[in-house]
Amino acid sequence: MSKTPSMNKRDFLKKAGLVSATAATSLAAPHIARAQAPITWRMQTYAGPALAEHVVKNSIDWFNTAANGEMVIELYTADQLVPHGELFRSVQAGTIDAAQSDDDSAAAPVDIKVFAAYFPFASRYSLDVPALWNWHGLKEIWEEAYSEIEGVTWLSTGSWDPCNFGTTKPIRSLEDLKGLRVYTFPTGGQFLSQFGVVPVTLPYEDVQPAIQTGELDGVCWCGITEMVTVGWADVLKYFMTNPISGAWAGSYFVNTEKWNQVPPHLQQLFKLAMDSSHYYRLHWYWAGEAKYRTTGPLELTSIPDAEWKTVEDAALVFWEEIAAQSPRNAKVVEILKAYNAQMIQAGPPYRYGA
Repeated sequence: MSKTPSMNKRDFLKKAGLVSATAATSLAAPHIARAQAPITWRMQTYAGPALAEHVVKNSIDWFNTAANGEMVIELYTADQLVPHGELFRSVQAGTIDAAQSDDDSAAAPVDIKVFAAYFPFASRYSLDVPALWNWHGLKEIWEEAYSEIEGVTWLSTGSWDPCNFGTTKPIRSLEDLKGLRVYTFPTGGQFLSQFGVVPVTLPYEDVQPAIQTGELDGVCWCGITEMVTVGWADVLKYFMTNPISGAWAGSYFVNTEKWNQVPPHLQQLFKLAMDSSHYYRLHWYWAGEAKYRTTGPLELTSIPDAEWKTVEDAALVFWEEIAAQSPRNAKVVEILKAYNAQMIQAGPPYRYGA
């Protein structure tokens, strides 16, 4: 008859301790998952290659690094995958996964698209855009508008450069605007046409050759930083200092189904990348506008303030026309009025000469 081995208390505690230590070691060991194929997106920006380096590519590179192989965004520049005017519909159809553009030139099917890009005189400085969206109610209005559009999610709006004329002919009076053929945005062109400006629509890459051949007399698309960066300043001669708007308002859009497939931590990482891009552009454009005005290469011209006030006053009439298009547009116009009145009341540095 076999005898069950005896175990004293000391031996039991020793063995139990060993087992517990082994179990604890096993439980504490990190679980190493096998690598999976990363989520891959195709994203197209409104910008050409040279400009994209500053307005989006750097932030997408940061995102791809931080995503650590879990997600990769392939970035394409203006018109590379689809024509710019089809950009929004392409995100909606899933042809591309995300886009960076203003709502207006991407042909977003919403009433508020007219306020994107350069809504005439809606802003004076670049900080006006994030202030309006984040602290004066435009963010909520944009969320409401795009919630009515199936298949696309609006994520964020940020600030770019001011909008000035860059031309091959000097502009020193309103009379000089008459017959001027310029590359500009849809709503901006609609507003400027009352002063004799002829808006011209072209693929982004065709703008510089069109200036060289005389098909265009210039652009009313950006500030001087962009004109220099993309090479337009090489074929232009003059830069008019009177802006029709203080900052471009551009957005990020994603295909809703693709967005919902992205894990929350990567969604948050993409939002952080957008914010980083917004911040970078604020100081890059702000520094560049001063640098290139003071160091060339374009000759500066101006329309006298008293004469330019005619254009500013016309903008307020234009605002009322846009407000009449929909109740939501009317709400945006009221916000713009209240905001600008507050800036004037606040005085310098918010507004000068009021």
